[in-house]
Amino acid sequence: MEYSQFGRTYVAIPGPSVVPDRVLNAMHQASPDIYSKEFQDLTYSVLQDLKKVVRTSGNVALYIANGHGVWEAAISNLFNPDDQILVLSTGTFAAGWGGFASAMGVNVETIDFGIQSDIDLSRVEERLKCDLPGKIKAVLTVHVDTASSVRNDIQNLANLIKELDHPALLLVDCIASLACDDFHMDDWGADLVIAGSQKGLMLPPGVAFVYFNNKAFKIGSNSTLRTPYWDWNKRINPEEFYQIFCGTAPTQHVFGLRESLDMILHEEGLENTIERHNLMAKVLWAAIDAWGNCGRQFQFNITDPNKRSRAVTSIRIESPYGQKLRNWTSKNAGVSLGIGLGMSTPQDPNASGAFRIGHMGHINPNMLLGLLGSIEAGLEAIGYNCGQGALVAATKELSKL
Repeated sequence: MEYSQFGRTYVAIPGPSVVPDRVLNAMHQASPDIYSKEFQDLTYSVLQDLKKVVRTSGNVALYIANGHGVWEAAISNLFNPDDQILVLSTGTFAAGWGGFASAMGVNVETIDFGIQSDIDLSRVEERLKCDLPGKIKAVLTVHVDTASSVRNDIQNLANLIKELDHPALLLVDCIASLACDDFHMDDWGADLVIAGSQKGLMLPPGVAFVYFNNKAFKIGSNSTLRTPYWDWNKRINPEEFYQIFCGTAPTQHVFGLRESLDMILHEEGLENTIERHNLMAKVLWAAIDAWGNCGRQFQFNITDPNKRSRAVTSIRIESPYGQKLRNWTSKNAGVSLGIGLGMSTPQDPNASGAFRIGHMGHINPNMLLGLLGSIEAGLEAIGYNCGQGALVAATKELSKL
């Protein structure tokens, strides 16, 4: 019997994340009059609170899109063909963003730090020092790479660019980290940030955001890649309300955003939300540490806990046990684990020895402990003998709450 057909399933992938019932209920209503003052006021309140999540007083443009859409939005509003940018790749997604830029005619140079490392600032410093004319218009990277689960030190990267007096903009993908890992756009010195609705904000995919400061706005003012839909000018300074969305508003997503932002900012509080993610990550990591005490490969993709995301954790075990585990938990426990995205290596070309756990957004200790129990049962069922005491270690970490 497939027991997963009963009860509630748990999609523990790194996005789309679990959507709270109250957010679903907020979205589950008839479409409003998009020209009414009530809906317009609601939209403006959402835009103001979205800024608070990344801690910026700058601009935010909202798009009906996923993360790949706002990759393109950022590129089209900032660059001209043959502009030069530097991509710092620590997994899959910065390189993907750079690929979009290249396809749009931008000259892209990539420093690849591999799939198990964060940004090496000394290598960035060496490259920027060689750019004496300041031809590099922007440095582009991710805060958290959803595939490798590395968390990059954006604050010190921004400090480095400033100390070198280099004119490059700093562009950061915060899709995986928004409202999960601590981020301070203005204080740290990021010039542009992109994010989406489907992870820490606890909504279905469908809307995404570009935050940018006045420096980025000014530098991008003469962009020749800008097209009518992606143009952020009227979205932030609309003559008419519909121009915020370049057309019909994503009404149900706006309702959902209002509810999720209330939960994060006005009920739990952003600092507490960040701390909850920090605690949930430590509980999870305690279990993984215990499983890893087995004399065989069972390890974090990112070994240094200070460099790991608090929203997603990538794990390497022997091939093909990662895939077998995902199959077992999905069929028998109603738990979906993330694929080993971008984890292909010469030793494991199919990445079947890797899996990811999403622990972002609407998650509490009860959900996490149930997830860990399902994983341990799955490891036993597929014959993967790992270290003992994972759940004990997790509950001890949780007891520090």
